[in-house]
Amino acid sequence: MDKVLGIIAEYNPFHNGHLYQLNKAKKETNCKYSIAIISGNFTQRGLPSILNKWDKTRLALLGGVDLVIELPLLYSISSAENFADGAIKILNSLNIIDYLSFGVESSNFEVLNLIADVLLDEPCDFKSLLNIELSKGLSFPKARANALNEFLHLNNCSILDFISSPNNILGIEYLKALKKYNSNIYAYPVLRLKSEYNERKINSDIASSTAIREALLNQKYSEIKNVVPENCFDFLMQKITDDEIVLNLSAFEKQILYRLRMMSIEEIADLPDVSEGLEFSLKNASISCNSLSSLIESVKSKRYTYTRIQRILLYVLLNITKHDMVLSKNITPYVRILGFNEKGKFLVSKISSLNPNLKVITSVKKFIDNCDDSDLKFLLEKDICATNIYAMGYDNNKVTSQLDYTNNIVII
Repeated sequence: MDKVLGIIAEYNPFHNGHLYQLNKAKKETNCKYSIAIISGNFTQRGLPSILNKWDKTRLALLGGVDLVIELPLLYSISSAENFADGAIKILNSLNIIDYLSFGVESSNFEVLNLIADVLLDEPCDFKSLLNIELSKGLSFPKARANALNEFLHLNNCSILDFISSPNNILGIEYLKALKKYNSNIYAYPVLRLKSEYNERKINSDIASSTAIREALLNQKYSEIKNVVPENCFDFLMQKITDDEIVLNLSAFEKQILYRLRMMSIEEIADLPDVSEGLEFSLKNASISCNSLSSLIESVKSKRYTYTRIQRILLYVLLNITKHDMVLSKNITPYVRILGFNEKGKFLVSKISSLNPNLKVITSVKKFIDNCDDSDLKFLLEKDICATNIYAMGYDNNKVTSQLDYTNNIVII
């Protein structure tokens, strides 16, 4: 069979940088087919997706992806480690992927691979250094970066430069997961062009998703036109006209504040990523603050970054507990098909024939009715609940709930 490229992405939204990565990776790996694992309606940065998962799927297929599979909620809003782990488990389960492509800010792939080896094995000396850095009150990512820098001592090379960007961090986690599962998938990193992951300004025809979302929020639509494919721009403008777009977490501000105020200290302490008394700070802030921005500002610190606090607020909104995250780490998720083109239709057939016991979802109702695996049903029920809550973020009253049951697979 011809080669298949795997991509893990949020596509929030799909832009020229994503198109460049897809085309470059397919060409240089000589892959005829491409499969994208994408986050659903909420993302790893602790934000809602600006477009729902079916709209994102349509744009990905129009951009050249052949088959789109959803990364279940418990992975898509998790830490970089669990986000990558869940996506790699899905790609591995397909038994059809030859290459995994991901964007990085560093051209020194050997160092990224070396860091992945250390983080996978966690030698005793490294763990000691990490505990020392954590005792200084630093956030986990910062403490880990310092410990790696001290442990590896590479000549003329600062580890801090390699793990200061979210794309490099995710790339390292992908490599770590591939090693962890002894995967036969080859990693093919693609160097990002022109813009950094968190760059907030649009200066060329390639811009970060962050900059595009910022421009959308500030209604600078003319800036966006040059950095996304034409069909994507037209689609975004139509969604704005129809009030079917969710620009930021404040769309759920009242729901989150209400939930926090109603939750007990014990319930807040049971949220993933909450530790060392953060539950008290969150509870107090929820009572004294009437906006999410002021709440986050009052709670964030050296230990708790802005993104981590945002993710915790998503856990509040979506009723995610520490037990839920542990469950996600101990199972291999299902394969939820969101959309495909003609080549993708062939891939679905091939995947099913190669893996007769693989849980492939093409109908949510059929899966819920027939699945005898309670853990997988729970995983899917969280996705369904997240979609129902996401629909509340629209400014119109046309969109109903239960879209996971009523929306069809996107076919291009």
